[in-house]
Amino acid sequence: MTSHKTLIGRTDRADFPKLEIQGIDIKIDTGAYTSSIHCKDIEETDGVLFATLLDEEHEQYHGKRLSFEEYKITSVRSSNGSVDMRYEVQGNIRLFNKLYKISLTLNNREKMKYPVLIGRKFLSSKFIVDPELQDVSYLQSQNEN
Repeated sequence: MTSHKTLIGRTDRADFPKLEIQGIDIKIDTGAYTSSIHCKDIEETDGVLFATLLDEEHEQYHGKRLSFEEYKITSVRSSNGSVDMRYEVQGNIRLFNKLYKISLTLNNREKMKYPVLIGRKFLSSKFIVDPELQDVSYLQSQNEN
């Protein structure tokens, strides 16, 4: 039995309620295994992880320092083959008016066009990617409102 998969484009906008971020630009990347979000000033103190999501240049920047009691360190291989150790946290993402759990690695993406990268680990068994489409979830939610 095959489950129904939702068609998503190469870019979209999503909400991350636990991170207090709405309508942020995301890039769908089937070449990446993990999903990642742009943040700065990542530090671990007494078993708690602190990070500032995004930066002042970004319109969604709220300046709040978020803390994560639960996190892990994971290895991520970049497109150039180098392996980085990154912090990984659990969050949630709203796409197509549905809330999903998602693992996000924290990474400085200031040189990247999109502050959030969504990888295969999250996409698998839920979505089919059509690279010709953009903002499918966002436009659908706008039409429903």
